[in-house]
Amino acid sequence: MESLIPSIAPGFKKSTRDAKTTQIGLIREKFDKMTSAVFLDYKGMTVENVTKLRTEFRKAGVEYKVVKNTLVKQALKDTGYVGAISGNFTGMTGVAWSYEDPSAAAKVVKAFKKDAAGDKLTVKGGVIDGQALDAGQVENRLASMPGKDELRGMLLALFQAPSQKFVALLNAPAQNFAYLLSAKKDKG
Repeated sequence: MESLIPSIAPGFKKSTRDAKTTQIGLIREKFDKMTSAVFLDYKGMTVENVTKLRTEFRKAGVEYKVVKNTLVKQALKDTGYVGAISGNFTGMTGVAWSYEDPSAAAKVVKAFKKDAAGDKLTVKGGVIDGQALDAGQVENRLASMPGKDELRGMLLALFQAPSQKFVALLNAPAQNFAYLLSAKKDKG
């Protein structure tokens, strides 16, 4: 007897428990590798603006995905911060993972929101080093943190400062002697 259940069209994947388990595992891997994550609500944005946002994320080395809220909750169920961020997973949710520079995603979002195209983009919250952040902390604190290159420059300046002072101290006696000769010449 022929089955009464219609066959699935070719190319259409039926959502199975195994597929969802795989997706949860992939999401969990992203959270394990990340230095920070920013949760976004993109409701009301045009396709063109979302494409621009994705391009900016790619330039900054940030991975951005639209995720199912239930899958993210399942992926993070055994983390210490899941309770603090579970309120972020309502409505449409996009996650921007930063793997090297913790402030990269937040900086891209902040710059994008200043543009007229980003008026519909809303930050829901974020995570950095296992600490949950609310929307204000993401936009104000995380986005204003110095980036990886800025921190490298600061570190280099710290390393160079002692040697610059040492060179200045070595040059001081010769410089003082030159000032003494110049003053003697001016005097007579």
